[in-house]
Amino acid sequence: MSTVLNLSSKQLRRAANLRDRIDKLEKQLAATLTSASESAVTAPVKLIKPPRRKRGMSKAARAKQSLAMKKRWAKVKAAGKRSL
Repeated sequence: MSTVLNLSSKQLRRAANLRDRIDKLEKQLAATLTSASESAVTAPVKLIKPPRRKRGMSKAARAKQSLAMKKRWAKVKAAGKRSL
C-alpha cells in the first residue's frame, strides 16, 4: 500500500488504465474459452488416421518371384512371342 502513496498522479492513471485493459482481456479470454468449450461439445470429433505403412517383401520372397518371372519370360521367348 505504501507504494501506491508514493506514485504520481500520472503513474496512478497509467496503472488504472492497465488494470482496465487486464480486466477487459480477462473477460475476452473467459468468453473465448466458454464458446470454445461449447463448440467442442456440439462439434463432431474427427479422428486422425495414422499414415499407412508400405508393405515390403522379404529377400526370399523377392528372389522366388524373380525366378518365376524369368521362367515365364523364358517360355514366352522360346515360343517366339514378344509379349505375354
